[in-house]
Amino acid sequence: MFCGTEYTWIDFHKQPETVAAASPLQKICNRLASETHTRHSVWTSKLSIITDVACEMEYHERPASFRQARLNPFDRGEEEEGGTPPQDELRPELFSSESRSQSLDRAMDLGLAEDHFSRPVGSFVALDIEQLKMAIEECKRLILELPEHSERQKDTVVKLIHLRLKLQELKDPEEDEPNLRVLLEHRFSKEKSKSVKQTCDKCSTIIWGLIQTWYTCTGCYYRCHSKCLNLINKPCVRSKVSHKSEYELSICPEIGLDRQDYRCAECRTPVSLRGVPSEARQCDYTGQYYCSTCHWNDTAVIPARVIHNWEFEPRKVCRSSMRYLALMLPRPVLKLREVNPLLFNFVEELVEIRKLRQDILLMKPYFITCKEAMEARLLLQLHDRQHFVENNDMYSLQDLIDISSGRLSCSLTEIHTTFAKHIKLDCDRCQAKGFMCELCKEGDILFPFDSHTSVCHDCSAVFHRDCFYDNSTTCPKCARMTERKHDDPPYPKDT
Repeated sequence: MFCGTEYTWIDFHKQPETVAAASPLQKICNRLASETHTRHSVWTSKLSIITDVACEMEYHERPASFRQARLNPFDRGEEEEGGTPPQDELRPELFSSESRSQSLDRAMDLGLAEDHFSRPVGSFVALDIEQLKMAIEECKRLILELPEHSERQKDTVVKLIHLRLKLQELKDPEEDEPNLRVLLEHRFSKEKSKSVKQTCDKCSTIIWGLIQTWYTCTGCYYRCHSKCLNLINKPCVRSKVSHKSEYELSICPEIGLDRQDYRCAECRTPVSLRGVPSEARQCDYTGQYYCSTCHWNDTAVIPARVIHNWEFEPRKVCRSSMRYLALMLPRPVLKLREVNPLLFNFVEELVEIRKLRQDILLMKPYFITCKEAMEARLLLQLHDRQHFVENNDMYSLQDLIDISSGRLSCSLTEIHTTFAKHIKLDCDRCQAKGFMCELCKEGDILFPFDSHTSVCHDCSAVFHRDCFYDNSTTCPKCARMTERKHDDPPYPKDT
């Protein structure tokens, strides 16, 4: 009640017919409310459409404007030398000038422009079969045009492989959850085990195999839920192992959080040593700091500490370093004689293993020419360490770990004994290839891998070690061959 007049509360969101026995003033108010509600709905719909269009234009405009600003300064025309045009004059030119677009494409092909908005390798979204075929033909053409063994040619070959795999997936449609998924160089295979409890590498939560579908990368063993596949932004580590088979040989090469801009070195999440917003965890292999999602406090043996300090204590590493070290573990990429030659003076086990490997290389010619040894496949006893029958100076990290624990010495000594037994006792053909000491002409048959023998570097003749050094390391076989060359007359030339 106000000034003797009674006012009725009207709900403007209700339809006009819901108000019974309304006065003329109430009818006018209800009509205005209805029109306002209708206009609000229309403008809300229009605003939503405008927002979507603006976002799409901004998405396409940002890479173009970014490339425009990052072009090689030597490609700029004469009109830019006089001064920088205003911002309003630059934007229409991005889309209207055909010559500018062509020069931009040429710059991108030559690698003179940066494109930080492009999708990562292996991310092919919403491509049909015809588009994939066209992309495959374009990759083939680029591979033939690019310089051989260049980095761009290697990257194009990788893209071609992923395009072919994606095309194969589209040609052979699977069920709702396919058995094989290819993403960012990962080859994800669906796991059929229902009882194994694993942890998702993407969301860091438990994978319950009984009720959840999950995948494992066959290359780097990256595990994740099926729902997390499209959220993965880390490429497969196996590609790095294939192209860059080498270790970081500096002990914990730290650069500091300030150089990392206080962000995770992998996913760029803000981190700090105080744990707010996320705890910064250091990887002992790379020396960089990571967030708790990328660093689970896993431990691994660090190659740099082994080579320089002969230290095998596992240290905390991030997830990507752990997978990289696991894949590199059996690869013979460490040349100790070049990296740290003094290590042989302080580690007796290394000297013993080097002698056994040298003997095995001397036994190899006997087995290659022996039919019985080839049928028995004696050299395949070293199938897990094939580099032992190829050289004697390359080691894998697994070799050094086994040397430190003593396992390699026991197994290699046993194989060495088996090889020597075949050559010296079991096989008559191999025994016939032995040597007699031409200096003393006494004793048993000698072989180059015997511990008490010396081998001539010129003719490979074998002598007793004492006899050879007592004779001032003079080889009678070499002397005899030299005299024969002087005594034999030269062949007459054809006239």
